Amino acid sequence: MGNLTSTFAAEKSDPVRDGGVTPPNEKSSYDSDSPVTEGAQEGIKKVEAIASTWTKKELYIAYAGIFLIFFINSLQQQVTGNLYPYVTSSFYMHSLVSTIAIVSNIVGGVLKLPIAKLLDLWGRAEGFTLMLASTVIGLAMMAGCKNVSTYAGAQVFYWVGFNGMGYILNVFMADTSTLKHRALVFAFATTPYIATTFAGPALAQRFYQESTWQWGHGVWTIILPVLCIPFLSIAFSNQNKAKKAGLIKKNPNHIGKTLPKLVIYYFWEFDFISIVLVCAGFVLILLPMSLANYQINTWKSSTIISMFIIGGLCLIAFAAYEKFFSRKSFIPFELLRDRTVLGACGLSASIFISFYCWDAYYSSYVQVVHNQSIKNAGYIYNIYSIGSCFFAVLVGVFIKFTKQFKYLTLFFAVPLYVLATGLMIHFRQAHTDIGYVVMCQIFIAFAGGTLYICEQLAIMAASPHENVAAVLAFIGLFSSVGGGIGAAVSGAIWTSTLPKELANRLPETIKDQYLTIYASLPVQLSYPWGSLERNAIIEAYAATQRIMVIAATVVMVFSFVWVSMWRNIRLDEIKNTKGLLV
Repeated sequence: MGNLTSTFAAEKSDPVRDGGVTPPNEKSSYDSDSPVTEGAQEGIKKVEAIASTWTKKELYIAYAGIFLIFFINSLQQQVTGNLYPYVTSSFYMHSLVSTIAIVSNIVGGVLKLPIAKLLDLWGRAEGFTLMLASTVIGLAMMAGCKNVSTYAGAQVFYWVGFNGMGYILNVFMADTSTLKHRALVFAFATTPYIATTFAGPALAQRFYQESTWQWGHGVWTIILPVLCIPFLSIAFSNQNKAKKAGLIKKNPNHIGKTLPKLVIYYFWEFDFISIVLVCAGFVLILLPMSLANYQINTWKSSTIISMFIIGGLCLIAFAAYEKFFSRKSFIPFELLRDRTVLGACGLSASIFISFYCWDAYYSSYVQVVHNQSIKNAGYIYNIYSIGSCFFAVLVGVFIKFTKQFKYLTLFFAVPLYVLATGLMIHFRQAHTDIGYVVMCQIFIAFAGGTLYICEQLAIMAASPHENVAAVLAFIGLFSSVGGGIGAAVSGAIWTSTLPKELANRLPETIKDQYLTIYASLPVQLSYPWGSLERNAIIEAYAATQRIMVIAATVVMVFSFVWVSMWRNIRLDEIKNTKGLLV
């Protein structure tokens, strides 16, 4: 791998023709001596002003705060994620795992674009505070929920906030680092997962066995805000310092406006009509794929057909509104004219569709088919986290010295990911040795860590600094919609295949209980290992998961096309940030 990029000469490209990159020999706004970019939006001016006023010590304290936030966020996500199947099973709705994932993915992804607008208009620290509040509200609702509907609503609040927090921290790190160091900085942010991979599942098991899953969610409503204080303190204090220095001026859009006028201004600025239409469209089209088998007439049900029709009409209305009526389009379609941006977004969508085709029920699969405890299933599930985070650091170091990333992605990461997903087709069989399952996870982890770093670099290297929040939100939209599509495919396969497989394979004595078994993970695990009933459940699981990974492999093949579209950008030839940087 060390000689990978030296094997290829950098592609000859015309940055002006391809869009997004200022040629190295031309003057850009980032070459000027002004501490802030004239004409930029208020949030961008704020972060540039902060970067111009803080000391190296304060910058390091900010990064220590970021590390602490990623650590506690990853730990709570590990705990709540491992409790997830047991929460839905407590309402006898285990199969709704994918349904909830569809809604939270779509809403969380679509809202990243208005969050990007919020960051550019208001500021990074203000946006982070809002996302923290959304996360805490979601966790509190989960801790107190009495039915699956409340839990589903809580998941939307939680994932909007959780993804928003991570996204804003990524934007902040992009604001405060040079491109050649950015891969290493982004990799640094993932390293807490290496430790929490082991602590999270064990803690989840302790909550489930010795306390309650409700308290496993509620405890984080106290811990999380407290541990965000160091980062927010340094961000707001330096923002005040920049104001006193005269680098941050009062937002001209607020001058002379009453509260009602400000509400109207931001209604159009954030393009709320488009947000509602696109969220409703994707959710109503994807949800029926996991809900159809709950209806008496399945796919012929009037409810399912209506959801498809209304969803399609919402997307058509969205396209028409954006084209003819929208004052401020919240999706920056012009960014897709750059082939590198388009390719990075396409790659992100493909990865997430492929991953979510099988991931939602993977923890349940490991417990049922391989007889693992919550803790051990969590360890196996989290091989991806620990492997990708560890390997991302090595990739960051590699890119720091080679200054290139395209061919590392095209000839190492994508082939390895496709190979690993394809191998899962063979190893998703009843009574396969657990070692082969772990091997596939390791391959996917190494490939996934590389792909995450490189797709982020590709889209940021192809864009000027004032577009960083927008392009990171844009790739986040593609990944979230991809995750929603993958969860929909997963839910459709699960709800249409597993009940039939159980009905066909279960012994005659309990065949009439197949729906009860299908609906609850604890019921599935209650049958002794080696019994006829458990073996039938194992075979049904294996047959269902095998279809899921076939779909995942087919989708992932398209990644070769997406990466081939990228320009081979050298990171040492681009400057697009200001101030004291990492």
